[in-house]
Amino acid sequence: MTIRLVVDGRGAHRRAMVEQLVARAQGAVEIAFHLGDVGADLSGPEINRMRPGHAGTDDLMQRFRLSGADLPLILSPDYHQMVETAIDQLQRSDAAYRYRAHNLRNLQDYLDFYHLLAGAYAQRIRETGATHALFMNVPHVGYDTILYQVARALGLKTVVLYQTLFPGQFFSMARVEDLGRLDTSGIDAPPMPIEKGSSPDLFYMDARWQEKAPRGRISGRAVARFVKFMALRDPKKLLNPAYMRRTLGRISALYQGLPDWRDPFARFFHENELAYFENLAEYESGDFDLEADFIYVPLQNQPELSTSALGGIWRDQLLMIEALAQDLPAGWKIYVKENPRQTAFARGPLFFHRLSRIPSVRFLPSHANTHALSSRAKFTAAVTSNACWESIRKGKAAVAFGAAWYRSLPGIVAWRPGLDFHQIAALPVDHAALEKAAGAVLSRAHQGVLETVYTEIVQGYDAEANTRTVSAQLLDILTGKVPLTFPDASAPAERGLA
Repeated sequence: MTIRLVVDGRGAHRRAMVEQLVARAQGAVEIAFHLGDVGADLSGPEINRMRPGHAGTDDLMQRFRLSGADLPLILSPDYHQMVETAIDQLQRSDAAYRYRAHNLRNLQDYLDFYHLLAGAYAQRIRETGATHALFMNVPHVGYDTILYQVARALGLKTVVLYQTLFPGQFFSMARVEDLGRLDTSGIDAPPMPIEKGSSPDLFYMDARWQEKAPRGRISGRAVARFVKFMALRDPKKLLNPAYMRRTLGRISALYQGLPDWRDPFARFFHENELAYFENLAEYESGDFDLEADFIYVPLQNQPELSTSALGGIWRDQLLMIEALAQDLPAGWKIYVKENPRQTAFARGPLFFHRLSRIPSVRFLPSHANTHALSSRAKFTAAVTSNACWESIRKGKAAVAFGAAWYRSLPGIVAWRPGLDFHQIAALPVDHAALEKAAGAVLSRAHQGVLETVYTEIVQGYDAEANTRTVSAQLLDILTGKVPLTFPDASAPAERGLA
């Protein structure tokens, strides 16, 4: 049977991989339609921005007529959770966070758009006879998540890919929620060498983020972003000297209250951003005691794959902190550190008010060292943060709330109500067992780089060779010649996809 493939993948590098996949398959794989950006059948970013006429977007939405093709999605028992997840992701293109924004303004707008897009996708899938769907990254920006939900509901065989921290390797799964779920006990593979007590090499993190730094000062770029925002959103205020002087004074004071590596308005200015960073600056002079009994909670960036897609209900990271506080032993604290990449998304004034209601929480200054915190904590808890991966490398257990890639490894405890935190803090992590289990997981990884930013950790990276390697791997995955990294837990037994 010919595989009729729906592909979600942006960028020329992914398009080249897909083209080579089709050529290599020699008629066994055909493209039903490609959702991407420039050169794709449908432009995902333009769908999010609701800009008709770009890469087939107008045809997708305008030609759609209600046919009931999306009924399996609507009847799904997880329908309401799926809608909430998609709306959360679609908000990343809201006017509060982007200059090039969509015009969705309230819950009903989002619901209307969700149903229009879901119905249009379902119609396109039926018209093209699609049988499989390939997602070259975990869906996490809105338009791709809705396509994934529709594809699953209509019974397409789905493959979701995930780039790893390990140079030139990626994972695969049929369902997003299966990431990290693997019984490693029966896998005979070489152990992964892990220096005990070492921190993982997170190439995207800056060492300056873990130490005290000089205070910043307002930049010309910040002023330019502010003027651009006012010109686009409220140009009359540009002619109000009192408002301009007052707001520029707030911006200048804000920069002086934050470390010089943090540039709040490097890409975007909004009053919400100003309010968020003013709240954040209030904690910069706070102190904390590493000798105290505490759980370390490193907040993760939002909106991002690690929370918006892999977090489930715990994408609301305050809900995670509240859950921890319910079972917190007397005298323990919860040390919360903000992500250095975070902006105002999911961090409005009510976020800080809600956080302040938890007496056991201490919100840390930005210079609090994450490595010291994970070493001295009773344990680390997070949605999917690699701080938990660091913790078990140090021989300390960690609690994971979401679909983290490492969640089947020794020392990782899945959160559930009523956990005994004293037991978790005392839980030993057998380092040899950790190396063996990590080696088992990596033995099921695939070779290649899907995300261009990860090329910098691959020595001697060759783009053409990588394209050939990935296309061959994809064909083997789709035809069932190699197993998915993480089996479909909803399936009765592991089997090929073809």
